[in-house]
Amino acid sequence: MIEQPDEFSAVLDMVRRRVELEAGFGIDRFPKPKPPSRPATQERSLQVEATRREDSHRAAPPSRPEQARPATPPPQATGDKAELLRALHEQAAKCTGCALHRTRRKFVFGAGNPNADLMFVGEAPGYHEDLQGEPFVGPAGQLLTRMIAAIQMTRSEVYIANVLKCRPAGETGDRPPHGDEIVMCWPHLRRQIEIIRPKLICALGATASQAVLQTKQGITALRGHVHRFGDIPVIPTFHPSYLLRSPDAKVYAWEDLQKVRDMLKELRQAKG
Repeated sequence: MIEQPDEFSAVLDMVRRRVELEAGFGIDRFPKPKPPSRPATQERSLQVEATRREDSHRAAPPSRPEQARPATPPPQATGDKAELLRALHEQAAKCTGCALHRTRRKFVFGAGNPNADLMFVGEAPGYHEDLQGEPFVGPAGQLLTRMIAAIQMTRSEVYIANVLKCRPAGETGDRPPHGDEIVMCWPHLRRQIEIIRPKLICALGATASQAVLQTKQGITALRGHVHRFGDIPVIPTFHPSYLLRSPDAKVYAWEDLQKVRDMLKELRQAKG
C-alpha cells in the first residue's frame, strides 16, 4: 500500500523538526541501537564512563542522614511571590556563614519567573555569574538557554537558582563547593523552593541533585529517574558545564529534558 503524499509529508516534517530541535540543543550524533539480546549493563557503560569524572570531582553533600525523599513537603509560602523572593534576597545577601562572602564580587540569588512551573537548580556561580550577579550567564548558561528552548520554553518562563549563592573560587579558577558551604546555603535554596512552589524541579549536576534530594548517590545513579522533594517531582540531569566538556553525554541529557517536558505537560493538565 502506497502511503499518501500528505501523510508522507507530515512524517518528513515531524522528522525535520526533531532534527532541527536536537541540532539546536547541540546533539549531532546518536548512539546506534543495540540488538535486544545484548546485556542491559552494556547499554549503560557509556553513561557510567561519561559521568565518572563529574561524580568524582564534586564535593560530598552535607553530612546529614541519607534521605532521597523528605517525609513532609516544604510548606507553601503565602503572599506575593515576587515580594517574598525580594525579601529573601535581601536577607540571604547578608549571610556571613562561610568564607565565600569575603571573596565574592556579587551575590547570585536567582533569576526568572517567581510563578514558574519549572525550576532549574544548579551548583554554584562561576566567573561570569560572579561578575553579573545572575545565574547561568556564561558558556554553561548559554547551553542551558538552548536546553530550555529545546523543550519549547524560554528563560523568562522558568526560575533558575544555584545551591550556592557565592562563587567558590580556587587558585586556578572555579572549584566544587565544600560540604560546609552547601550546609550554610541550603536554607536559602529551600526557602526559594517553598516560595516558588514549582510543579517540577530539574536538578543540574551531582551537587544540585545531592543537595535537593539529600542523598550521596552520584548523578549516574540519579538521572533517568523521577525523584521527590516533598511532593515536588525532581528530575536530575547533567550540569551544562559538564556537557560542554563531555558532548557525548548530551544524548542522555536530552532524554532527561524530554522527560521534564512531558511530565510538566502532564502536571499542568492534572492541576489545570
